Amino acid sequence: MSRLQQTEGLTEIQQEILKTVRDFVDKEIIPVATELEHRDEYPAQIVEGLKELGVFGLMIPEEYGGLGESLLTYALCVEEIARGWMSVSGIINTHFIVAYMLKQHGTQEQKDYFLPRMATGDVRGAFSMSEPGLGSDVSAIRTKGVRDGDDYVINGQKMWLTNGGSSTLVAVLCRTDEGQPEGAAPHKSMTTFLIEKEPGFGPNAKVAGLTVPGKIEKMGYKGVDTTELVLEDVRVPADRVLGGQSGRGFYQMMDGVEVGRVNVAARGCGVARRAFELGVEYAQQRHTFGKPIAQHQAIQFKLAEMATKVEAAHQMMINAARKKDSGQRNDLEAGMAKYLASEYCKEVVEDAFRIHGGYGFSKEYEIERLYREAPMLLIGEGTAEIQKMIIGRRLLEEYRIQG
Repeated sequence: MSRLQQTEGLTEIQQEILKTVRDFVDKEIIPVATELEHRDEYPAQIVEGLKELGVFGLMIPEEYGGLGESLLTYALCVEEIARGWMSVSGIINTHFIVAYMLKQHGTQEQKDYFLPRMATGDVRGAFSMSEPGLGSDVSAIRTKGVRDGDDYVINGQKMWLTNGGSSTLVAVLCRTDEGQPEGAAPHKSMTTFLIEKEPGFGPNAKVAGLTVPGKIEKMGYKGVDTTELVLEDVRVPADRVLGGQSGRGFYQMMDGVEVGRVNVAARGCGVARRAFELGVEYAQQRHTFGKPIAQHQAIQFKLAEMATKVEAAHQMMINAARKKDSGQRNDLEAGMAKYLASEYCKEVVEDAFRIHGGYGFSKEYEIERLYREAPMLLIGEGTAEIQKMIIGRRLLEEYRIQG
């Protein structure tokens, strides 16, 4: 077991869960990840294995068939899974966000209906907030739901859905202006809808007017499907408004994004550690000028910097997770963790790439895949610039001058 990324204060149950996940990653993910990634193939067998381990229900309460574990436990599992292949951690991330939002904000009927099947992975969640023209400007959302009797009719186009094709439940943020005075703040006119659908691409067999056009071709982060979502007069029953009341969607989504940022930080930690492992191993095997390159001071300096970044990012990530688990506001800690972990991940991966020299540019070496995957973490769940805005605003709240 690596000396890096150790976590103090874990229970025996948490340690056993992590060991089980780590063994699964070493045996079932790492040996096949690069081959599947090069084919852009969905890791169906790996997903089935994670379902059997109970990972899809890790944070779902025991009363709904889950394991009832903490955000910290989940984040540490994500760290291990991302170390094997980041795309797999993406498959469970949006599922986890939707389950978390249901647990925190859903009506009792919604919890009873969805959470038991989400715990087993039979219902798989996707999270839909972004649109083609808005980026991080959530207030500019145009997709709109209009009340029509016992239903809402939704029209619009969403973008960047992870698991858009493979999911069977999508949490969709829409604009609903009902009950709001003219000129009201945009975030007060948003509602989260829970839309059940069939998996697959093209027009949906279960939901008239809903279309998942197809997978978006990406530089990295392959295997997992990233899609658009088109809604044309899609009817959604009013009882599928998350929490049963319109106008709360923005706050619900931001709560989900907050824990999602801890997840992305954990992914950055996992990818960075794998890059370090590859770099330190190759540096001891590759010889130049009569000795392993690991014995050259320049390479030792690089390894020292890499390991320090891996450890620092991990500690910030677990601090953010523990803060959320304690019931305290953690947007500052989550923003810091996500920002630092994603930036350090990029730097550690690039250093490992440099250690590999020309071989790092070859698809035969795993570091090539990591080099294409790391950039996604720089933009997922908010760019570095967005994290800095959040951090800066919160710091000014904490350190506001009195008088």
